Parts: sequence; structure tokens; C-alpha cells
Amino acid sequence: MEEYQPNNLQKMPSKNHSLITGRITGLLFNDERFAVMPELSLDTSQIELSQFSLKAKDELIPDICVYDSNAIEFIDVEDVSKVADMPLLAIEVLSPQQAMNEIINKFKAYFAIGIKSCWLVMPAIKSITIYSKPDQYKTFDINDNEIIDKTMDIRLPAQNIFSR
Repeated sequence: MEEYQPNNLQKMPSKNHSLITGRITGLLFNDERFAVMPELSLDTSQIELSQFSLKAKDELIPDICVYDSNAIEFIDVEDVSKVADMPLLAIEVLSPQQAMNEIINKFKAYFAIGIKSCWLVMPAIKSITIYSKPDQYKTFDINDNEIIDKTMDIRLPAQNIFSR
């Protein structure tokens, strides 16, 4: 049996990863401005991913992609396995086997292909770091009332992500 590697990185799903991904997806799904798509394959053939020290050849798969709901055909007659249109927001949930450096390198690639905002979710320490540029970020944790992404105009209650 082949080992599960959805993002072409050494990532194995875990209970916390799955739970947090589901919660964030659910919270964003309720916002009609957005179309939320977990594990969507993005066509990155327009750039060389090796410049970001990534092993992937021509695709990246964020844990969650967020698009403007007006820009997405919800059910296409013809399905595709890789999407050329980039999301506004890419969210990565850190798995126990993943190195943060791998995700930071992915964020550099995401910004290079036009993604406007990136979230690094760290379940073990109950925090989310929101990047508006590769070198500009703000970290929120369970002690904050809200997770605020100013670029995307998103406000999510931290308790709904990290608590029962």
C-alpha cells in the first residue's frame, strides 16, 4: 500500500489535524462570501517549485483553499484533478511529522503564485499564524477572542477552533 502524502511532503493525517481542518472548514463554509475546498490540487506548473526547496513538481495541495464564492462554478459538468485558478487563502494545519520550515517554504510558493493570505495552524500549541506576505505575520492563540485575517476580512472565534 502506498503511503499517504497529499501535499508531496512528509505529512500523515492525525486526529488533531483532521479535527482542526474540519472545524475551520465548517466555520468558513458558513460565510457566504467564500467557497471552501479542502485538499484541492493547485496547478503550479507556471513556477519552478524547487526554488522554494519543495520536492513537488507541478502541484501543491493546501489543507484548505478559500475562494471568492462568486468566482467559482460550484459543480462543473467536467471535473478537473488540478485547478489553475489560485485561491485567495491557503490554510495549512501542521501535522506531527511535518517541519514548520516545509510549510514556510510552501507559503513562499503560494505567495509567488498569487495567493493573498496563508494560515499556519499549530494544533499542539493551539495557535494560528496568519501571513499577509512571506515576512509579515501575526500569531493568535487560544487566549485571543478572535482569529483575525485583515487581508481576507475574516474573524473567527478562537474557542470554536481549539475548544469543545
